[in-house]
Order: sequence, then structure tokens, then C-alpha cells
Amino acid sequence: MKKSLSATLGAALLIGMTSTTFAAANPFSDVPADHWAYDAVSQLAADGVIEGYGDSTFKGNRNITRYEMAQMVAKAMAKNTSGADKALVDKLAAEFAEELNNLGVRVANLERNADMVKWTGEARYTYTSDRYDVIKSANRLLGADVLGKSNKNKEKLLFRLEPTAEINSNWKVKARLDASADAKDDTTGDVSLKRLWAEGNYGLFTAKIGKLPMSVDNDLLFDDEYSGAQVEYGKDLKVTVGAGRWDLKRLGAVSFADSVIEDSPAAAAAGITSVSQALTAAGIANRSTAAYQVIGVQYDKGSKLSGGVAFHHLKNELFTVTSASNIRNAIANGIKDEHAYIWSLNAAYKFDKNSKFSVNYAQNTEADSKLGTADFGLGDLAHLDNADKAYSFQYSYKGAKAENRGSWGAYVAYRHLGPFVAMDPSYDGIKWGEKGWEIGANYAFAKNIVATVKYGQGHQLFKNTIGLDNDVKRIFGRVQFFF
Repeated sequence: MKKSLSATLGAALLIGMTSTTFAAANPFSDVPADHWAYDAVSQLAADGVIEGYGDSTFKGNRNITRYEMAQMVAKAMAKNTSGADKALVDKLAAEFAEELNNLGVRVANLERNADMVKWTGEARYTYTSDRYDVIKSANRLLGADVLGKSNKNKEKLLFRLEPTAEINSNWKVKARLDASADAKDDTTGDVSLKRLWAEGNYGLFTAKIGKLPMSVDNDLLFDDEYSGAQVEYGKDLKVTVGAGRWDLKRLGAVSFADSVIEDSPAAAAAGITSVSQALTAAGIANRSTAAYQVIGVQYDKGSKLSGGVAFHHLKNELFTVTSASNIRNAIANGIKDEHAYIWSLNAAYKFDKNSKFSVNYAQNTEADSKLGTADFGLGDLAHLDNADKAYSFQYSYKGAKAENRGSWGAYVAYRHLGPFVAMDPSYDGIKWGEKGWEIGANYAFAKNIVATVKYGQGHQLFKNTIGLDNDVKRIFGRVQFFF
């Protein structure tokens, strides 16, 4: 009886999958509003996952076999749905797992008949307003606008394409292409290939090679990509091992320096427009790439509690200046100690389906907690504080889902992003080398259109003896159009 009901329900939900979407008000003319499958049919039809026969009817009462049902589930799986639709398809896949396994070759054929190249992407507008009191007070101390404006407003446009090309039943090639523009100055940038990697999936084992995303601690430490190889194994308990090279020009220090340089009269007088330009002029641009290795273990069974641990290793002469002893050794014996050893852990607890508390922590054991001008023989003018540690505490409630109009979410967080460990964090309210509070909210005001606002207030992680302020305030807003 259970199988018969499941097959009938599955038929009502998934029969006749193609690409056309019907109006959600009454997607199929022969399904009345009081029909037992009406709500589910309306939702999936509105999302473009299912539709009826060519005459726009939905014959939900037609009896079908579990064999036929398995074929339709396979087609649904090949569509790579997301959100609530994916959860529904996953439940059907679990119900008909035995039939899907028996139809392995047939399912593979169905998948191969799907589009060989699939395109997703987004267009986004981002507004940021940063206030750095250190620039304001430094200009006041110098008696002139040497460092430029303390209030820095930016408006950026981004168009992103993320194609996935199927090679065979196990391998795919994935990429990310970005085209950017400055809406404030009405200037455009080049189209750049940000990522390009091959990915092979063999059950619980996944292999990746190319320029691929840094997937371990990508919020707290590395919101970037690296060139190399990575393997992953497991499902509920996943082990990740990767190695390659990472361009240090993505360091948070570089982003902050570029922000100061871009409107600084002193930098303009010296002919410097960016950190990259300065490195090139100094002839050391080719020394800005670090060797990178990572190993991480993450547990997430979908229950209330999840967590993981990881270790990151980077090697580049830049890391010599994160420790006073390393600096002294470099002066006496040449550069030798050039490592960053970063240990991290994370944990999250779901109170219910809507609310979650998460914590992330990391420490660079090769860096000093405090390092300043005195370590370079310049006197005790200023020093970084707790620079070798990074942590984030965040409470989240719900969250906007692009596919669900009207969905929304909000969060509040406290972050401490030590500059020698949180090298390229993903947060938008509190950034590299800062600590403080961050709040934010997002809302899907139409399907595939999401608006986000954030506010951060805190301090830069330095103390000084010359009267410079270090408060930071930041407003962030973004609108995303997904396709």
C-alpha cells in the first residue's frame, strides 16, 4: 500500500518533465484547487521543475509502475534542482533507491541526454561605505590630506558566469568568469577567468585539479581560489586534502592598502596606484605566491550539531615578518623561517530549523600575537594586538533563498580577524585586521532576486602612542540577480 501511494504521489509531482513553466495559480487545468497534490504541483510547476502533457493537463490519477516512477525520478535528479525542490526530489530518490540502482545504465543514459553544458550565474550591484578613523586622524596629525579621504564609498557591478561541462558519467569541468565595472566612476574592467578545474566523482570520493575554490575555512580564512589539486572523501564525515599555490596579492593587507592608495595624494605623487603596481616596480611581483597545503575533517550529518578541524600550511618569505624572532634571524642569517602554520576549528548548533549558532576559531602558531614598529627598529610607535588569532561568533535566523520569493533572514556576529591568520576572510561588515560587531539581513523580494544589507562597527587591531584613532564603521549593500 505504501509503495502504491508513493508511486501515485510521485506521478502527480514529476510526470512529463521538460523546460516550460506554467502559471502557479492553476498550473494544470484538470487539477482543481482541492486536489490532494495541488499544493505540491503548484510549487514545482512554478519553479519550472515539472509540467503536464502537451495539452497542458496533468493526469495525476493515472496509475504507473515503480519502474516508470524511477525513470521520472532519474530525470528530476538530472535537472540539479535546489532548495525545497531538491529536498522533495531527494525524498523521492530515497523511496525509489532500489529501482534506481537496478536501472544504473538507464539512469546514466538519461543523465547523458541532459544538457552537456549548463550555465548558471548572477549579476550584482554592491555598495560599500567605509570609514577609517586612522586615516582621518593621521591626516590631522600630518596637517594635510596626505592619505586621502577617510570615508571611502564604492559602487561595483559584477557579471558572473559559472559553466559546468559534462565530460562523462564521472568527470565534469567547472569554471567561473567575472566581468566587473565601477558604477561610481563609470569605468569597466576586463573579463577574467577566476576558476577552472576538472572534478571527478566516484561515490564518496571526489578529485579536483586546476584553479579551484578554497573550500576549507573559506569564511574565516580564505575566500579565494588556488592552483593545485584536492581530494575529498566521505559524506557525513568528510576528509579534504589539498596542495598547490596561492597568490598573496589577495591578502587582506593588500586590499586595505589598495583602498588607501587609490585616492592618496602621496601615493599619486610617488607614481603608485596599487600594491601590485608597487611590487612590479620593485621587481618582486614574482615572489608573491605561496606554497599551500591543507587537510580538514568536517562532520555534518544534518542533525543539530556539526563541526570540524583543519590545518593549513603556507610558505613564503612574507611570513618572515609575522614574528620578531624570524625578523632577527632573517637579518642575521638570511630568510629561513618563512612558514605560516594555521590550526582551525569550527562548530555549529541548530536550535531548530530556523535558528543556528556557529563559532569559528583559528591561530597561526608561527606568528606573534603582537608585532609592531619596535621590532623593525623604528621605536614603539604602534603595534598589532592579538594578530595571530581569528575567531567569529554568529547567531543566524532563517536566511533568504533565491528560489523562494518572500524568504528572509538575519544575523548578528562578533568577529576578531587577526591579520596574520585571517588572510582573506569573506565577511563584509568586519574585515581583515579588525574586530567588532556585525549585523545583517537579506530578503528575496522576487524569485532569484535577493537584497542584502550589513553594518559593521569596531576597531582596527593596532595600538599606538602617537594619538591615531582606530575606529572602523562600514555599510554594505548588495542586490543579486541569479540565473
